[in-house]
Amino acid sequence: MKKVIVFLMILTMVFVFNSCESVTYGDISVVENPTYTANIGPIVQSTCTNCHSGGDQYPDLENYAQVKDAAENGALLCVIDNPAECFYSDIMPQSGRMPQTTIDMFKLWANQGYKN
Repeated sequence: MKKVIVFLMILTMVFVFNSCESVTYGDISVVENPTYTANIGPIVQSTCTNCHSGGDQYPDLENYAQVKDAAENGALLCVIDNPAECFYSDIMPQSGRMPQTTIDMFKLWANQGYKN
């Protein structure tokens, strides 16, 4: 009887662990109407503000106005997409290129007028 219970417990754990998945930015489906508050801001906060806040690194990207300004002048979109074409040496964020779906969402946000 103990062997059956142990077997069932192990089997249950296998099913539980196999059903857990992690989601990355690359797994997120395409957003048709991105806004700063719902989509862009959380990404900027998690990937950019550790360097681009408090004047440590230009430009500051701490709020909507700062991120919008960086996107409007072309610097933000350039460094996350293709810095070589914009005379920057490194892609941002420093941890590595964002998934293309995320970059496309930033571009769509810009094309749709930088909705807050």
